[in-house]
Formats: sequence, structure tokens, C-alpha cells
Amino acid sequence: MKIATLLPYKEDYSPRFSGAVSIHVSKLYKYSKFKNNITIWGNTKSKKFLSKNYKNISIDKSFLSSNNKKYLSKFINLQKNQEPDIIEIHNRPNYVNEICEKINSKIILYFHNNPLNISGSKSVKERMQLLNKCEYIFFNSKWTKNKFFSKINENNFNSKFGICFQSTKKINVNLNSKKNIITFIGKLNSAKGYDVFGESIIKILDEFPNWKSIVVGDEPREKIIFKHKNLKLFSFKDNNFVLNLLKKSSISVACSRWEEPFGRTSLEACSLGCATIITNKGGLTETTQHPIILKLLDSNLLYKLIKKLIINDKLRKKVQRLNYKSFYLSHEYVSKIIDKIRDKIIDKSTFNIKKNTKLKILHITNFNFRYFGRLQYNTGIRINNGFIREGHNVLSLSDRDLISYTKTISDPSGTKYLNKLVKSTIENFVPDMVILGHADRVKTEVLFDAKEKFSNLKICQWFLDPISKNGPDYLKNKDRLLDKNLSCDASFITTSPDVLDFKIKNPFYMPNPCDKSLDYLENFNKNHYYDLFYAISHGVHRGSLRPGKNDERELLISKLKKKTSGIKYDIYGMFGIQPVWGNEFLEKLSNSKMALNLSRGKPLKYYSSDRIAQLMGNGLLTFIHKDTKFSDFFNDDEMIFYENINDLANKILKYSKDDKRWRKIAKKGHSKYHKYFNSNLVARFIIERTYGLNSKFFWDKT
Repeated sequence: MKIATLLPYKEDYSPRFSGAVSIHVSKLYKYSKFKNNITIWGNTKSKKFLSKNYKNISIDKSFLSSNNKKYLSKFINLQKNQEPDIIEIHNRPNYVNEICEKINSKIILYFHNNPLNISGSKSVKERMQLLNKCEYIFFNSKWTKNKFFSKINENNFNSKFGICFQSTKKINVNLNSKKNIITFIGKLNSAKGYDVFGESIIKILDEFPNWKSIVVGDEPREKIIFKHKNLKLFSFKDNNFVLNLLKKSSISVACSRWEEPFGRTSLEACSLGCATIITNKGGLTETTQHPIILKLLDSNLLYKLIKKLIINDKLRKKVQRLNYKSFYLSHEYVSKIIDKIRDKIIDKSTFNIKKNTKLKILHITNFNFRYFGRLQYNTGIRINNGFIREGHNVLSLSDRDLISYTKTISDPSGTKYLNKLVKSTIENFVPDMVILGHADRVKTEVLFDAKEKFSNLKICQWFLDPISKNGPDYLKNKDRLLDKNLSCDASFITTSPDVLDFKIKNPFYMPNPCDKSLDYLENFNKNHYYDLFYAISHGVHRGSLRPGKNDERELLISKLKKKTSGIKYDIYGMFGIQPVWGNEFLEKLSNSKMALNLSRGKPLKYYSSDRIAQLMGNGLLTFIHKDTKFSDFFNDDEMIFYENINDLANKILKYSKDDKRWRKIAKKGHSKYHKYFNSNLVARFIIERTYGLNSKFFWDKT
């Protein structure tokens, strides 16, 4: 198991110039149970590093191109050879997209600053993409988390994020040995409130000559200078120097003017028993349970607070004691929080489905019970049969039937009852997998809640409708697919994922499965009255043609019939001929030797309606447009590919006259479809890809 930790390009990982992020990373790794598996990557000119597991990424700097991009590009190239299981990115959400595109690792993203001010997380769209692409997101404070979820409902993503406060070493401190020292540690600028501190501390030191102040920090861009005989200034010092200083100090001031995302200085000061004065900015108040808050950033008010602590010895020591005893954010404590998430990610990625592993599966789709067997041959039933034949414990829930049966005045759509039922079923059944098939009415909140309660639960969806800008119902189908995307571990579509013009999480192509219990005809072995079968499913739920309803395919069939004089067509769902369903469909299908597989819209790579499984699965010679690219799976002696209507007409005439040839091709196509595209294999594929297993399947190009 390998973990690669990536620092921001300008985050120095040297003892002398390390910032809060470097200190955080260097300390926590030492307390992690995965410390031997972690490599920290960054960029520094220094030859000394904060830890031995650090690797420096050197780049040739240039004024003409982005050094940050060079840094990221080199990291990605290095990781392609390393193949880490987890990449942990600190404070650079704009690194996520490129890493996800080029490396197959799980991503943990850490925010140490306000996400709304960082490139890659400023917009709602960017933050939603991060929730989609990252396995987990850590925030260094509740304040930072709240900023990230501005205009986003965080309750939908409870399993995707957590708080990882900064930490410090737990050190034994003798509070009685504290000296009369007041500290200020950080950049000496107005954002940190050093101007206010300086004005107040001069007055304090004039009034209390037995006290002194020590300041650690620098700021070359802003010169704020204060001098006093009892004021000692140090430029930037390493963390050990700071900790030793705070250990003997009595009062520490962190009076930031800007919204501090957390506040390492105040955390360390409180952990070492300092009476700590802070402003109520950002996440500063989260660094201690007993803060002394400077409500208004004013030098006179700060002077009065410091004076009060100096004069009131009892109060000062009480605050020191409370801060010291209530401290809990040790390196050990915070490291365990991170390791717990790493464990979950590793458990997910290393889950191994052995040959005899049996899962509990909740399969939610429309089984069409309310149509009394008229729609008995649907894909949901086929996939369900596959799960059962594979030996899994399958609980089938027909969502649209339930909605239809449970509508009430208080729940006119039936959706409330459905989601309550799904929630309770998951809690009682405790499935290993929840599989959704066009389950549009199941709310994503229910799915996220389930993942929160059951950390090992896998959720996936399958989707049959076309997803092409040139196809029917594009925007509607896109929205339906994306609705469940974030809550799913994988999505299975009957369109090749590489032709989609939008991103979805772990998409896989899934063929329309045939099923030996449903597709049992062998038309290549029989004599038939009709040459060519073609049926479309207008009015699926009505069971009949809609008055005035036209279909683009009617025009093509009309032209085709004129070009193929003498061919006997058996056509349903157009020209005023009612569609056929259930057992009647099979009876009609059995009367033809050939069939046209023609879906709505322009041909799309790998897309076909589920009709193809019935045609190929029942042994008809099947014609399909070459632009569907089904030639990637079937040869010319298994399926017939045509370029245009003239080519189709010629081939229909040709094979209708060659009885021996059409039977041979239909038989080979039938055999291959049942061998490689059957419901058992499709069910197994859905399970294995959802669990991240990469076993081979005939149609899988990933």
C-alpha cells in the first residue's frame, strides 16, 4: 500500500522556512500506522528536510511558463511509475482534475485555507466536482468546512468529508515555572494584527517593567516596527524554538485581523498552558475551549485585556490551567482520524470477491408488476436473474409499482413512502450492494445517509436510454444519470463512455443482456412466414399507440419497403399497427428469420435499445448500422452491418434469398451473444467493476 502526499508548489518543507502545512504533514506522518507507506512530495531549495520520507521535485524555473504546472506535471509522471493507492493533496484543489485524469489513485484533499479564495474551489460547480472526484475531503476547521459548503447542502455528502484540525505535540509543562513573558508569533503584518499588538505592548511594557515580550516572525513586504528595551524580536524560527518559548511564556496573543482558517499559534500556545488572547476571526475560536476573545481589534482594548491578566494572577493561572488540561488535539489524536479514513479507502479498494463470495443485493428498478406480465421481458428482470444465478441473496424492489400502489392525499406522488421504504429496507436488510436501474424517484439523500451508516456499502446504477446530443431526450437522460452520480461508486450505461460530452464517476459500458430463460427461441432452426421483423415500443405504459404520434423511423421503414419489393415485413408500433407485448411479442418474433435493429436518433457508439438482446438472443439474423461500432464485438459472419438505406436494402434482399447463409450467420451471432452478453456475465460485471476489480470481460475496453 502506497500513499503519496503532495504539498503546494511554494510550501517549503525545510526546518528553517516551513509553514503550517509542512509542519502539519511532517508531524502527523510520524504517528500514522501507515508511516512506512507514506512519501511526501514538494519543492524546496534547501538540502535539509523536515522528515526522511520527503522527496524533492526539482524543476527548471521559467518566466515564460507556469512553474506550478511544471511541478504538477513532473509529480504526475513520477507517480505513473509509483502507482500509489492514495494521493493526498494539500490545499491545491486545482491539482485534482489533472491527477484524476492521468493517475488511477484515490484522492484525499486537505483544505488549510478558505476554499472560496483558492483556485479550483471558488465556484459551486468546482466544489461539486471535487466532491465527485475526491474519495474524501478534510477541512482544518469547521469554519473552513462551512465556507466550502456555501450554497451546497452538506447533508448530502456526510460520508465524503470530515474535520482534521491541526495538531501539536503534547508536552509536560510545569505551570508554576511560567515566566513573565508575552508572545506574538507569526507574520509581522496588519493582517495578523501586529500593528495593534505593537501599540498595546509598548504601553504594557512601560507600565510593567518586570514583564517582557518576545516576538517571532518577519514580513519583508510590510514594515511595522516597534522598539522597547523589554521587547525582543526574532526573525523566523523553527517549530522547536517556538514550542520551547511558549512552554515558558505566560500570555500569548493571536489578534488576527483576517479570517484565520484555524490558527496554529493559538493552538500551540493553549496546549502549553498560555493564557491566550484571540480575535473572533475564522476558525481561531476552534483552537481552544477557553479563549479570551478580543471582540474588537483595538489597541486600547487589547492593552486592557493583557493588563487584566497581569494584575489578576489568579485569573491568569486559572486560564492557563484550563487551556493546558483541556488540550486534546495531539498528533496521535489527529493522526488516528486520518488513518481511519485511509483504512476505509483501503478496505474499499482491496475488497476481493472470491469465487464463492455471496453478497446481499438490494436491486431497485421497475419490474412492471402492475402491467400483469405484459412487460415481462425487461432488462431489470434479466439482470435480476443474473444476480440470482450467480448465487447472491437478492431483494428486489419495484420502485414505480410501489409509487403507483401507495399514492395518497398526503403523498400524491408516492415518493415519500418509497424513500421511507428504501431507507428502512437498507437498515433492516443491511445489503452489501444497492443497485439502481432508472430509479429516478429514489432520493440521493437516502443513498448518502445509507453510505454514512454502512461504510462498506456499495451503490451503483445501470441506465439503458441513449445519452447523445444527437439523440432523443438528451438533457432529460443526462440529468437522470447525473442525479445519482455522486452517490454511486459506478455507473453502467448502454452507450460507450468515451462518446459522452460530460463527466460521470466510474462509467462503464454495459451490453443489453440476453437471458436463457427469456430468450429461448432458435429462429435459425425453423421455417418462417415473414422475412423481416421490426417493432418499436410506442406507448409502453399505455399498451397502445398514441393518437397522432409519429416516429422518425416510420419514414425510413417506408423508404426501405419501397426498395425491397417482395420482402415480407412483420411490423409493429407504426403505420397504425399496434405494438405487441409479453408472450404475444415472442409469438410474433418466432415468425421471422431476420430483424432490423434500429434505435431512435443518430447511430451512437455501442448504443442499442434493449431490443437487440431479444433479436440476437432468439436467433434472428440481425441488421445494425455500422456506426454503432458493434463490429468491435461481432464479425460479419455473426451480425450484418449496413452503411445507409441502400446498403441495408441490398443486404436484406441478398440474405432473404440465401437460406443457408442467413441461418449460419444467425446461429453464430446467437451463440456469441448468449456466450458473452448473457445476464449472468453482465450481473457479475456490475458487481466486480463496482468493487474496483479488473477481471476480463469480452466487451470491456477499460
